[in-house]
Amino acid sequence: MGEVRLAVAGICSLNAAELASRAGRIRATADIEAALSGAHGSFHVSASVAGRSYVRGSFSGKRRVYRAQVDGVTVCADRAHVLARLTGAEVDTAQLALRLAGVTVPHPLADSASWCGVGAVPPAEAVELKPGGGARALRWWRAPAAELPLREAAAGLREALRRAVALRVRPGDVVAADLSGGMDSTSLCFLAAEAGARLVTMTLHWSAPTNEDRAYATLAAQRLPLVEQLVFPAGDLPACFAGLDERVDPGDGPSLVKRDRLIQQHLAEEMRSRGTRLRLSGHGGDHVVQPPAAYVHGLLRRSPVAGLRHVAGLRARYRQPLGTTVAALLDRRSYASWLAHAAGQDLRTPAPMMDFGWGVRPQLPPWASDQAVELSREQLRAAVRDAVEPLHRERGRHAWIAAVQQAGLGDVHISRDAAFAGLPQHTPFCDDAVVEAALAARPHEAASPWSYKPLLAAAMGGLVPEPILRRTTKDHCMPEWQEGVRRQRRTLAAWADDSRLVAAGVADEAELRRALLSPGLLSGGVSELEATLAAEAWLRDVEHQETLNHSREMNDAPTAR
Repeated sequence: MGEVRLAVAGICSLNAAELASRAGRIRATADIEAALSGAHGSFHVSASVAGRSYVRGSFSGKRRVYRAQVDGVTVCADRAHVLARLTGAEVDTAQLALRLAGVTVPHPLADSASWCGVGAVPPAEAVELKPGGGARALRWWRAPAAELPLREAAAGLREALRRAVALRVRPGDVVAADLSGGMDSTSLCFLAAEAGARLVTMTLHWSAPTNEDRAYATLAAQRLPLVEQLVFPAGDLPACFAGLDERVDPGDGPSLVKRDRLIQQHLAEEMRSRGTRLRLSGHGGDHVVQPPAAYVHGLLRRSPVAGLRHVAGLRARYRQPLGTTVAALLDRRSYASWLAHAAGQDLRTPAPMMDFGWGVRPQLPPWASDQAVELSREQLRAAVRDAVEPLHRERGRHAWIAAVQQAGLGDVHISRDAAFAGLPQHTPFCDDAVVEAALAARPHEAASPWSYKPLLAAAMGGLVPEPILRRTTKDHCMPEWQEGVRRQRRTLAAWADDSRLVAAGVADEAELRRALLSPGLLSGGVSELEATLAAEAWLRDVEHQETLNHSREMNDAPTAR
């Protein structure tokens, strides 16, 4: 009973001997996190102390933990669908309805599992499992103080990113790496080159006439040693949404990266053919290194002059009306009150996509059913009844941490698809130590209306070419998105005739049919349509998987003689 066992699963800077040494400091589960202090990487933690088990993921949400009750005993896993299969759980229709809101689902509902009876452990919490089968939640992480000046915070971020890359790359390794021409992926490429890797980089050349990605990526490649740059014109890649009608393993819930599944599979095959063993991706950089605009709410109260300057700059940048801006800045509602107010709104009406409050109100698409709206409202009300706490008492910090965890959740789907494609994908920006280094910066210095990602630019100064650090544009693949949807007309028409979302009661049949048969006529609604297609595809994947499981069970069943 007095023995201690400590294990990590994933990428970790501690080796077996170091873990064993640190385990010697542990006397109770409360000692575990202190024993792991200073560890870098991305990993789950599992421990056993005096008969009590302890498990947690990462606070970025990249490594997740789920829990369920099996015969009165709490069971944990890193995959929700494993627990769903174990418990015979059905799809949670209320969660499915809220998933139609895409990236606007607020904390803590964004973390929820998609299965009845399966709970998601909040990223900042661990689960302690007691000998009798009971369990309790333990908070293991709190946000660092946001007080470091830009220069000091940038030095910490550079070191954290350097260590994150070095954990994955060894001198002489052949490594695949995204090279979009943006600051995030380019920074990782130069850090990998610094670590001694031979890079095979991939740049997607989208067809928009104003697209600048290729030019910036080529500039970076010219400065990188030991690099083979591959450029993939859009016409040489599978179309966006290709394979939408192919059934795949459903995973834990609807995936918002459904659009480019076959594109990424094609890229993985190209990279593997060149001898690469892993792929570095800049995913998460947008969320981690630059706080959302809500930081000005706190800045205005601490430093009114600086706050007003930033407000004016952000208003001009995002063209936000003066009345909306003033109302958001004067708002002093608690997080629970904000959720309660959102629950009282028609969630199908457009919401401002940039404000200075707790976040963007959940926004359901026009084809969400009345039942979907009510189910979503009830989840918001339930969070209020449960006295939910924000991720941080200051709304700007809350919004930043929520953005980080949104990136972590997206990484779950990205990493899963990459594993199926046969080339593990690593996202160093989602490592906990990297996130902590970024969050330690003063928010108004980490973000600015007048420059792009100033924290990362300062961190990469002298390593990444200056023109890339000064870049302010960000390109897109909208022509390819529209063409991909057009090519899926046959599949979308079939889905309109036999929608699983309509059968579940969360989509209005006539409105959904209109959207699926004429997606090119949508005014906006791109992210809403993607979320809907992801949910529809996921329901079909779940149905297909259940059919396969039933068939296997029938084949394995003993026959009477």
